[in-house]
Amino acid sequence: MGTIRKMAATCVLAIAACLSISGGSFAQPATTSAADVLETWYRLTLELVRHTPTYSPPVASRSLAYLGVTAFEVVASGDGELQSLGGQLNEFEQPVQREPGAAYDEAVALESAMSHAIRTLFANTGPTGQRAMAAVGKKLSSEVSRGLSQEVVARSEAYGRTVAEHVLAWSAGDGGAVVENMGFPLAYVLKEGPAHWVPTSLVSQQQTPLLPDWGRNRPLVMPDGASCPLPPPPEYSEEKDSRFYEEALEVYETVNGLSEEQQAIARFWSDDPMLSPTPPGHWMSIATQILDREDAGLARRVDVLARLGLALSDSFIACWHAKYEFDLVRPVTYIRRVIDPRWVPILNTPPFPEYPSGHSTQSAAAAEVLADLFGDPFEFVDATHESDGLPARRYRSFRHAADEAGISRLYGGIHFRAAIERGLEQGRCVAAFVNGLRTRETKG
Repeated sequence: MGTIRKMAATCVLAIAACLSISGGSFAQPATTSAADVLETWYRLTLELVRHTPTYSPPVASRSLAYLGVTAFEVVASGDGELQSLGGQLNEFEQPVQREPGAAYDEAVALESAMSHAIRTLFANTGPTGQRAMAAVGKKLSSEVSRGLSQEVVARSEAYGRTVAEHVLAWSAGDGGAVVENMGFPLAYVLKEGPAHWVPTSLVSQQQTPLLPDWGRNRPLVMPDGASCPLPPPPEYSEEKDSRFYEEALEVYETVNGLSEEQQAIARFWSDDPMLSPTPPGHWMSIATQILDREDAGLARRVDVLARLGLALSDSFIACWHAKYEFDLVRPVTYIRRVIDPRWVPILNTPPFPEYPSGHSTQSAAAAEVLADLFGDPFEFVDATHESDGLPARRYRSFRHAADEAGISRLYGGIHFRAAIERGLEQGRCVAAFVNGLRTRETKG
């Protein structure tokens, strides 16, 4: 199973290797299972995220959610332990069920569904990604259909595609299906006043903020973007005895005196678009590592990946709703204006308002969902960035990892403490909606 799972990353990073797959140069397991199919497509998806320009963290979280629902519904229709998400998610009806008494192959159905969904969601990726998707799809389709009757293959492929089309049609009405100009509005009026966000980059495209309407998207689980509201951030002030100044001074002094460990934490969780699978992809990577370590079965895998994807997607909607409600200035802007005009944080400041921290919201949501699924505490090792030269890190629990992800943004000079702490609170609120879903009789 391990060899085929390495295909996806190899395909995107070196297209020559990808094309050699179709020639048979990669050793293959005797049988390519549905679990192999799922893992291979997820690994390719995480590589596509980092190679597709429109895939900012909110956009990545959205696609990961719809892929998770697609895989879950295909598998649930043939597994008596799983219960469809139809009727549980906002405006989502249960997909058409399998023909009673007819034979289906799980791997063929899942490959067909994932291939169709991923090619649609990443239709705007570059030529390398297009060739990778085509090559992986061709190879997997050939492997899973080997030895099966044409009738079973055709029925299974048709069913998988039908489920994918059902989920994609549902996704088209959520408000996030079309991302123009990489998510930066061509026209946007900045709010007046020193408390509000102003551009922090010299890049011309980033003189408007990223995806200002994302918080108005239809969530998948929680009722709407305002379902996990936050209190206002500390009141803006330039007075040295104010809480706002104290939080800014904390960022300033912390960044200026970072230890080696704090620098490592900031870089480990940076997860910049185009340089990583983004923050939601990082948490999806954590989940797949744990599932691989446990050699989890197919039903377990789709349950975990669907729930996690839903939590990540809704957390970005909730976070973005709050970001543009409060439209708070970034630390780098305030510190240069009030404390030190020459100050430079160690990480690049993202081009959108500060409060709350997106890393904190989505990490807490992910941690609470994973804790519900795997137990708490649950020790694990996160090797997401080993191929990029960053050593793996060990965590006592999912909440430990989420807290570290949150504080990493203070170490990086990107967020004030209030944004981190309240972002974690918001993420836990989002997770409560997801943990209330019924996907199987018993979890675990």
